This record gives sequence, structure tokens and C-alpha cells, in this order.
Amino acid sequence: MASFVFRAQRRLKKIDSSKIFQGIIIAVILLSALLIGAKTHNLSANIVAVLALLDLAITIFFVIEIVIRYLAFPKKKKFFHSGWNIFDTVIVIGSLIPAGGSGVLLARLLRVFRVLRLVSMVPELRLLINALLKAIPRMGYIALLMFVIFYIYAAIGSMFFHQINEVLWGDVSISMLTLFRVATFEDWTDVMYETMTVHPLSWVYYLSFIFLTAFIFLNMMVGTVLEVMSQEHEIFRAEQHGESVEGGEPASRAQIEKLEHELSEIKALLLKQSKPN
Repeated sequence: MASFVFRAQRRLKKIDSSKIFQGIIIAVILLSALLIGAKTHNLSANIVAVLALLDLAITIFFVIEIVIRYLAFPKKKKFFHSGWNIFDTVIVIGSLIPAGGSGVLLARLLRVFRVLRLVSMVPELRLLINALLKAIPRMGYIALLMFVIFYIYAAIGSMFFHQINEVLWGDVSISMLTLFRVATFEDWTDVMYETMTVHPLSWVYYLSFIFLTAFIFLNMMVGTVLEVMSQEHEIFRAEQHGESVEGGEPASRAQIEKLEHELSEIKALLLKQSKPN
């Protein structure tokens, strides 16, 4: 009995890791996305019925796929230790909610989120999402500093410019919205020229604000994301080569090449010493 279970699990594992099966899953996810878009159009009753059958078939396929993945997993208790497995399971179970009745909105929303399963199926997309999630805490400090700068400039703008345009500079909150418009370069020159008619040197206010927010802080955000993405790429590469990443960062490619070079030198030295004189 144990050997039968082991053979069955090995076959399911082979199916789950098959590139053909993975390609079929991605194709079904894309088909599900197309069905969601098609349902937003005005269609005839026959086409709606066909789409409903396709949606049911896709739901059944996803249920079978998640069951295969669970049964193929060597340690069942650790299956839900992965956030991606939890995400896929919730989406698949949510898709089983009938599309009619009081749960129609929830069912439609969960079917829309089935498209996100494409992220969990493609390793490169998972890497990007993991890097983004790990970068959020660091980006939070940059965002906090940006908020402080926004607040200071909004208070200054409200004090000096509220008499020029009450709609844009009436209070601190409205001024922060105006500064967000300036930071995104949405007709910001119109705002600047309006205040320059009363305060000719107000251009210094806008240019210094844009320099801080659009150039410095934005580049800090990008740099943080790139740094985390580089670390995630190293971890992903280490896992692909079967290297351990526990207890520290994985070795870089330069470190590996240096180690290989040193080993080749040691090997050549040993061969030279082993030759008879």
C-alpha cells in the first residue's frame, strides 16, 4: 500500500512539474481572462450559455489542478506554508461559489482574481512580486519622509498662496493635493505662473519641491526596488543550482567563479607535485 501511494505521488509530482502541464494551466488562465472580458459585452443568450459552460469547465480544471498539486506535495502539512499555495487555494475555492443569488458579486470578483494566478504560475513574475513585497517596508520610510516634505511645502503654500487661488491653496489638505499635481507634472506650470503674478520668486518654491520629490525621492524608491530585486535574483539563482540560502545571503556569481579558479589552481599544483622527478 505504501509503495502504491509513493508511486502515485511520484507520478503526480511528474505531472505537476511537467512543462506541458504548466503550459496548459497558463493557457487556461489566459482563457479565463478572455471570458471575463467577453462577459462585459452585450452578447446573445446562446453565447452567454456557452461562456457559462466554459467557465464551469475552467473551474473544474482549476480544482483538479490544485488537488494534483496538493497530492504531489511531499509534506502535506507544509503545503500551506507557502503564501502562493494559500492564494491559489482561496481563489479556486472562491470560484466554486455559484454565480447567481446573493453571492453573485463576490463570485464575479473571485473569478476576476483568477487572472492573478498567472503570477503564481510564472517563476519570474513571482520573483517580481516577492521583491516588491520585501521592498515595501523600506519604501515606507521613504514615503514617510515624502509625506513630511509634502506637509511642509503644503503649509508654506497655503500661507503664501491661499489669497491667490482658494481652490488650490485653501488649506493644508487641498495644498497637498495641488502639490501632488505638481509632482506628477499635470499642468504644474499653470499653477506656478498663477502664483508668480503676485510672488515673482515663487518658481523657487516649485522647482525645489520638484527636485526633492520627482528626482531624489523617486530615484530612492527605484533604487530600493532594484536592490531587493537583485537579492531575489541571487536567491532564485541559488535555488535553481541547489545552493543553500539559509543562514545568510547566497554566493554571488563572482564569488563562485573565484572559488572555481582557486580550486583549479590547487588541482594543478597537486598534479604537478604528484609527477615523478
